[in-house]
Amino acid sequence: MSTFRLGIFIVATLTILGAAVFLIGNNQMRFHSTFHVRADFRNVSGLVNGADVRVGGVHMGTVRRINLPGRPDGPVDVEIDLESKTRNLVKKDSVAAIRSEGLLGDKYVEVSFGSPDSPGLRDGDIIQSEPPLEFSELVKKTDQILDSAKATMQKFGATTENLESISAKINSGKGTAGALVNDKKMYQAATAAATSFQEDAEALKHNFLLRGFFKKRGYEDSVDLKKDEISGLPREAFLKSFSYDASKTFDKADTAKLKNHKMLDEAGRFLEENRFGLTVVAVSSGMRGDTDKERTLTQARAMVVREYLIKNFKLDDTRVKTLGLGKEADAGDAGKVEILVYASGATRTQSGREQASQAPEGPK
Repeated sequence: MSTFRLGIFIVATLTILGAAVFLIGNNQMRFHSTFHVRADFRNVSGLVNGADVRVGGVHMGTVRRINLPGRPDGPVDVEIDLESKTRNLVKKDSVAAIRSEGLLGDKYVEVSFGSPDSPGLRDGDIIQSEPPLEFSELVKKTDQILDSAKATMQKFGATTENLESISAKINSGKGTAGALVNDKKMYQAATAAATSFQEDAEALKHNFLLRGFFKKRGYEDSVDLKKDEISGLPREAFLKSFSYDASKTFDKADTAKLKNHKMLDEAGRFLEENRFGLTVVAVSSGMRGDTDKERTLTQARAMVVREYLIKNFKLDDTRVKTLGLGKEADAGDAGKVEILVYASGATRTQSGREQASQAPEGPK
């Protein structure tokens, strides 16, 4: 009996070993028909032997070898193995570029499609290359944006310091006030400074380096958080409720990225299969942290949960609203997510956008 078990163990071990060899060899193109090309770069920016080579975004080869130049002014030679079935796509005018997975991820080589009329490649041919985008250059460009924004704010601040003095002189109708009111050049300069600051701030927010900071929290613009938000819960009692621990629903304590979206499916199926008048996604946080930040975080989380329900279940999106409650004593340390379902007769509370559109006009 022990001999039989030993035999089973040996067979299983060999099977696992064979599968591992096959997977590794398959990834390194050992079991594919390939052809060999080269590309020269001034700097490979952290690329390593065995790195992926992609054609049209699909893994179609590997980096066989990276060769340093023979002299200081020479290029770094990168040898690439490509699957033979890419011969009709990769041509003489194809371009190789070094990319990265995300901002600081692994490096790989992206090879572009050639033009239909371009001649094909022979084994060992050199294709064109595109210099890699350096992280330090991105940081330098971002610094320039920040410096520009800082300079604009300083100009704006200098103007603000004189507001009280200017207001007094405007009221008296003399001195600098008259010059400021009547001098179009001064007015145009102030307007240009304010416009420049707004453009720099918007560019900074959508900058490649910082865009992930906003996306990680579930939104890019604070306006998005309020477009489906209501000012408070309806007075009527809810018909059905679903409650979730925020720590089990979201990826991290300070983000609105869903970690376990499947747990929301029970609520989604209920809403899809039953008639309701109004559903409110109400999210609260624990009592720790900055009040304003926690309020914004709960608004973002409510928006993300709503978007998941709308996208994955057949619902009337006009009947699904959000409410970011901020800090709540009964929310526990991690906070909670509640999906509250109201009957068709429930009183609907206006959203921030609806209230703004219906607000009475001020005195003219």
